Amino acid sequence: MPYDFEVSDVLPASPRAIYDAWMSSGGHSAMTGAPATVDPQVGGAFEAWDGYITGRTLLLEPGNRIVQSWRTTEFSDADEDSQIEVVLQPVDLATRATIRHTNVPDGHHSYEGGGWQEHYFDPMQGYFGPA
Repeated sequence: MPYDFEVSDVLPASPRAIYDAWMSSGGHSAMTGAPATVDPQVGGAFEAWDGYITGRTLLLEPGNRIVQSWRTTEFSDADEDSQIEVVLQPVDLATRATIRHTNVPDGHHSYEGGGWQEHYFDPMQGYFGPA
């Protein structure tokens, strides 16, 4: 049975800087430290972590919100795509980035159990600099 969860972190950058990096091939690659290709428009495909993650952009609110279909090479053919919603909220001189990850296949708890932190938030802290 698929499940949903939410994780967040405060990052030392503006919402627009995070949005722009997430939605560009060079920026996404640089902020995560892993190869990524991003078509920065609604309906555009993306690939991150050298092909481990793939999906399509479903909705964009520049500087505020990104919604994408999302799956990894660990999903079975029977698993539907999951979905991520990246919400960017200004907090003082930083941004609270919240990932709402829905329709995650049962048994795929590593994304919630540290995957987003280790592979996105931690590298983004280094990329954008100290808070």
